[in-house]
Amino acid sequence: MKTKLLALYGLKYHPFTPDVPTAALHVYPKLDDFCWRIENSFIREGGFALISGDPGTGKSVVLRLLSERLSVIRDVQVGTLQHSSARLADFYRELGDIFGVTLSHNNRWHSFKNLRERWCYHVQSTLQKPILFIDEVQEMPACVLNELRLMTSTQFDSRLLLSVIFAGDQRFNEKLRREELIPLGSRIRLRFNTEYALPEQLMESLRHNLTVAGNPHLMTHALMQTLCDHAMGNYRALCTMASELLVCAAQQEKPQLDEKLYLDCFAIPTPARKQKTIKVGEHHG
Repeated sequence: MKTKLLALYGLKYHPFTPDVPTAALHVYPKLDDFCWRIENSFIREGGFALISGDPGTGKSVVLRLLSERLSVIRDVQVGTLQHSSARLADFYRELGDIFGVTLSHNNRWHSFKNLRERWCYHVQSTLQKPILFIDEVQEMPACVLNELRLMTSTQFDSRLLLSVIFAGDQRFNEKLRREELIPLGSRIRLRFNTEYALPEQLMESLRHNLTVAGNPHLMTHALMQTLCDHAMGNYRALCTMASELLVCAAQQEKPQLDEKLYLDCFAIPTPARKQKTIKVGEHHG
């Protein structure tokens, strides 16, 4: 189906799936400025950065873009933590797997301080700048967050031990108000808030997606306007609706996506009215 869909509409790739090529992502000026600051300042000075926002407002796009840009910089090593809700021992084990160093122990009484020292030695010996991405950080236990704060401290001739880029929803900002996490919150050097988009911003993103994918005329302007008006400022909602329409259009082999297709796919059906059955011989006054 996917091959047929791409061939039917002259597309290089499906423009509305989460795995679009990183080079095809729509980078607006505010996002580009934040990435520049990460690339040219943050990775040299270290510490914490935070990307926050509601679901569907573009946090994952920012993470993908940053990861791609940072991974090509010499002496920078990028890793992504997959299990943000893990316990402290599991966190160290996964961190070790990501960056190629053994950070686990067999004795449960073993001090985590020794693991921090092992991490410090690893950073010193590899001469790499480790950058750790953590998505859904609002799920991370406070004990792990505080351990991260200790790990990012500078030692050994002020060499950076770890830089961390968080991404999470507004619950994490609320979590940082806890007394035990105030020291961590005060160390967040860069913040980027993904916001609900205006209809014209969604339109700009939609046009970009279609043009870069290879078919700027895939949709009528009226349909594009309708999608942007109904997405409620949410990029994910926009892509979800557009993806559903594209599949429906391909099934019908429609040459272009239009508002009629939108109504066919998303209009709420009107319930059929029940007709009263009159029995034969029944009299009504």
